[in-house]
Amino acid sequence: MILLDHSTFDLVIKDGLIIDGSGKPGFLGDVGILGDRINLIGCGISLPNQRVIDARGLVIAPGFIDIHSHADAIALIDPKEDSKIRQGVTTECIGNCGLSLVPLNKEHLSPLQKYVAPFLGGAPLSWDWETMGQYLDQIKDPSRNIAALVGHGTVRIAVMGPENRKPTSYEMDKMRDLVSESIDQGAFGLSSGLIYPPGVFTETDELVELCKAVAKRGGFYATHIRGESNTLIEAIKEAIQVGQESGVSVLISHHKAGGKKNWGKVSVSLELVERARDQGVDIHLDQYPYTAGSTMLASILPPWMHDGGIEQAIERLKDPQVRARVQKEFDQGIKGWENFVDFAGWEGIVLAFCKRQKELEGKSIREIANERRQDPAETVFDLLVEEKGEVIMVVHAMSEEDVRTVMKHPLVMVGTDGIPTSGRPHPRAFATYPRILGKYVREEKTLSLEEAIRKMTSLPAQKLRLTDRGVIAEGKIADIVIFNPSTVKEKSTYLNPHERPEGIEYLLIGGSLVIERGELVDTQMGRVLRKN
Repeated sequence: MILLDHSTFDLVIKDGLIIDGSGKPGFLGDVGILGDRINLIGCGISLPNQRVIDARGLVIAPGFIDIHSHADAIALIDPKEDSKIRQGVTTECIGNCGLSLVPLNKEHLSPLQKYVAPFLGGAPLSWDWETMGQYLDQIKDPSRNIAALVGHGTVRIAVMGPENRKPTSYEMDKMRDLVSESIDQGAFGLSSGLIYPPGVFTETDELVELCKAVAKRGGFYATHIRGESNTLIEAIKEAIQVGQESGVSVLISHHKAGGKKNWGKVSVSLELVERARDQGVDIHLDQYPYTAGSTMLASILPPWMHDGGIEQAIERLKDPQVRARVQKEFDQGIKGWENFVDFAGWEGIVLAFCKRQKELEGKSIREIANERRQDPAETVFDLLVEEKGEVIMVVHAMSEEDVRTVMKHPLVMVGTDGIPTSGRPHPRAFATYPRILGKYVREEKTLSLEEAIRKMTSLPAQKLRLTDRGVIAEGKIADIVIFNPSTVKEKSTYLNPHERPEGIEYLLIGGSLVIERGELVDTQMGRVLRKN
């Protein structure tokens, strides 16, 4: 029980519109903070010698919680990195899409390094940890709070390497032990990336068995499902099946429908999720507010190309016969395969990050192919070989109407899916929250301000089971964002993604000021959060 001392405060936020994160209507009031806690909410709080923030005309809300991020490496090498706190984010969940940096088996270090390399942005890592606890111990004084998931792909590599086969009973037991150990050491759950190797090689029963261990420990399962285009509905059904058979809480990552012929399918997928909720599955979805996605360029290769890991895929690409086969499959497809070329087209695939050929960033595959006087498929094959697979792409493939449909659904929360690299990364890493507040709340009125804040705060806190964050309430941790609802907006674009947003006036993490009058005052007030 938190004892509240109303006689003194370290800081008082006065006369703001308090939107508490619950979804209830906002109200004008004051917030008194003592230490790292919200001590009192009321009106007319006035004590001598207290530090005061004048919030007239501003919104006081819980700090935003980014439920889906890929900042696993940047949290180690650049803890002061500020792209999230400038958006009002106070807590970030890493380790998504099956891609975590732990657990680490030194025998399979090379395939793990190749697996996660595109998400590292060329950053050097020490790789001197093995367990989740050891990895979390190395994150020192981050700019925002860090919560971690353990990645299924990483677990599989630690036990089996990058092989395309079913695990033996011994390997299954070992994976289950690693997942359990990771959660016991602080991970909030398990993530999967079922379009990436080795996740793409995984059958449903393997996921169910691992998720039973997650459910037993009160964690959740975040899944980049097996298909977000032609096989979207089947992939949603698989995620629901995992939840039904394991009892785990499910989060479907960055929900969308890629490719024009699939636009509108989100209405069907959302109905499936609603029905699963009615049948007792604890299931939600997250979303970023853009019509383009982003991932590693190697993902456009068919699954069989990834057997043995990215190094073997690159070696295969040196064989003209292999290239001819892949090009044919680009054109004709393979049943059950997420074919980016089919639903985005070569003009819709744009390079966001190249480790070596920086001049190609921001150009589409079609543009680069024209410059090289090549077929686009040959251009991709050459790029992957030249860059050793370390290429990130932006994929333009979704409809604005679908974005709004997903956004409005009450089971959907907000996540950036941000990949913090150099070059021209997707602007979602820098502008997701101001974009929603400016474009979709103020300008288009797709969401009410109260509902938008709920999706950014209490809903992800509920999924993470963070009982002391996500709402403005007495006794809760003082993670608070104060923004101007009339001016908050994104400035980041696809060509200039690193632009800072406007309108985030103050940010507090654990009661300490991080942003004051729009300017950074401290970039290392976060902490590592551990489950339980």
